Amino acid sequence: MRKPIAWPVLIAVVIAAASLSAHHSFVVFFDDEKIIEVSGIVTDFRFTNPHAIISLSAKNKQGQVESWRAETNAVTLLRRRGWTKDSLTVGEAITIEGWPARDGSNYMRMRKVTRADGTVLGTAVTNQRVDQ
Repeated sequence: MRKPIAWPVLIAVVIAAASLSAHHSFVVFFDDEKIIEVSGIVTDFRFTNPHAIISLSAKNKQGQVESWRAETNAVTLLRRRGWTKDSLTVGEAITIEGWPARDGSNYMRMRKVTRADGTVLGTAVTNQRVDQ
C-alpha cells in the first residue's frame, strides 16, 4: 500500500519553486550596454525587499510629466552602501543613473542617485554583476 503524499511537504516545494522563479536575472530585464539618467521629483520610496523601489515624476523631452520607477538592490545591500529608509523623501529632486528596461518602459535599475545639490547618495554601483 502506498503512503499518502505529505501535503505540507508538497505545498512547501510548490511555494519554494514559485519564489525562485519570481526572482529575475538582471540582463533579462535591463540593458547592461546602456546607461541613462532621469531627473525628477521623488513620489515614493519603498525600502523593502526583494528590491527597494524609487518612484519619481520627470519631464520628458517634450516637457510632459512621466512616471518613472527605479529598482534598487535588496535592503541589506543598500544598507551596506549607506542607505536607510529615510534616505529619500517625497518631494525631493534627484537624478537617477542606471540601466534602462529592455522593454522600453519607464523602468530602470538604479546605479547611482544624486541629490539636487550634487551629493551622491550612498556609494554607487560600479559593476552590476559584481556589486549586487
